[in-house]
Amino acid sequence: MPDAIFAEPRLARIYDPLDPDRRDLDAYVAMVAEFGARRVLDVGCGTGTFACLLAARGVEVVGVDPAEASLEVARAKSGTVRWILGDATTLPPLRMDLATMTANVAQVFLTDDDWRATLRGIRAALRPEGVLVFEVRDPARRAWREWTRARTFRRAGLPGVGEVETWCDVLDVSGGLVTFRHTYVFASDGAVVTSDSTLRFRERDEVERSLRESGYRIEDVRDAPDRPGLEFVFVARTVA
Repeated sequence: MPDAIFAEPRLARIYDPLDPDRRDLDAYVAMVAEFGARRVLDVGCGTGTFACLLAARGVEVVGVDPAEASLEVARAKSGTVRWILGDATTLPPLRMDLATMTANVAQVFLTDDDWRATLRGIRAALRPEGVLVFEVRDPARRAWREWTRARTFRRAGLPGVGEVETWCDVLDVSGGLVTFRHTYVFASDGAVVTSDSTLRFRERDEVERSLRESGYRIEDVRDAPDRPGLEFVFVARTVA
């Protein structure tokens, strides 16, 4: 079940206006060019910002996401991208050059079984020697310490929506799992909408082992240009 921040229509519609700065995607656009990819699978595409950036550059893109509300926003942006409701384990036959999981997508798979099933599903959708690129937060940096109301509170006036207040609170940290809540207050009617999420923080060696066991060869582990020292960006190829 997708988190409300992606699945609740009222929240999906304000996702982009509340976070308009997507310079974190520049590195992924550059890697699509670096590897000469002409067909890209965007796993966990959300509202479609990255998929649309690629489509505008002439790349053939398939975006898959389990949240219908987010896909409705994405479909309104582009009729060129092939939008699929589902996840990496339910894809139709594909033969893509490169697959991505941007932002926190790779951390939403909480169990080892779900994570490995996702890796295998992506591998099946890639051509031989196809590339998988994704990022995960370095657990040692304990990013969740910054997820407090005092540090995350924002008030924004959104066109067609009005003023919205939002903040984040951590609810629980246990065994590599971090659960947190986003709260949204809509001034137009006083509605308070919350969205609870959980992310799995895996160590670098855990991720590397899962890739090898799922049929990938690790080519590189890079730094995230927009968050230096805070994340690992994995580059892996399918093994024939």
